[in-house]
Amino acid sequence: MTASPYLAAALEAAEAAAALIRRAYRGQFSVETKADSSPVTEVDIASEAAIKAVLKSHFPDHGFYGEELGREAGDNEHLWLIDPIDGTKSFVRGYPMFSTQIALMKGGELILGVSSAPCWDGALGEVVYAERGHGAWCDNQRLTIAATETIAKTTLSTGNLARLAASPAWARLGGLIGQVHRIRGYGDFLHYHLLASGRIDAVVESDVNILDIAALSVIVHEAGGVFTDLQGQPLSLATTSVLAATPALHPQLLAQLAWSPPA
Repeated sequence: MTASPYLAAALEAAEAAAALIRRAYRGQFSVETKADSSPVTEVDIASEAAIKAVLKSHFPDHGFYGEELGREAGDNEHLWLIDPIDGTKSFVRGYPMFSTQIALMKGGELILGVSSAPCWDGALGEVVYAERGHGAWCDNQRLTIAATETIAKTTLSTGNLARLAASPAWARLGGLIGQVHRIRGYGDFLHYHLLASGRIDAVVESDVNILDIAALSVIVHEAGGVFTDLQGQPLSLATTSVLAATPALHPQLLAQLAWSPPA
């Protein structure tokens, strides 16, 4: 795949963040607690600044929405969505279930995603990326969703589920677990990488924000999957839940869960 200027810049930005993250991983760094009780480190902030610096050097007029540095207005058409370390709790605890997420929204549509897990698989890391209309890729290998069509053959992975657990859909998820082939909780970037590469079949989460999943949604879509919220709606900046699956499974899971957010 030949990278567009957008994708080339996003990959460059992800590598700039990866260099900072690898140097700090399992080392000494300051940790603070945000208003929502989640941790933030000096590495999160430095990585987001590095990502923005790279992207701004290529696209100085674009807008930015970052997990740590907030919103910065731009040309009202291009908006970069950045989570410098998605999975900061894992980073702080010293295990490699975290990633850098970079997505580009153009005219309200997500068109590009880079998901970089710099410490996954030892020093190798894993970078998965996609651009609308050009497929999803990892190490120059094109990714393809599985062909799974039945719930009985499904490997289902779940992530953050607090709001789903507080709703009537919790019992329906329990019933679904009894029907699937395998249930796992890979979480964070990992289950979306596995989904896009055909190694699992569906992902359910009820407690995310758009910065966690924007890039991953483009990757899963370009691999041939379906990625919506738990009510089957397309993603927006306000999205907080996920149902991602093979095309055949998505409507079946949507109907079985019949989820609506608690009031």
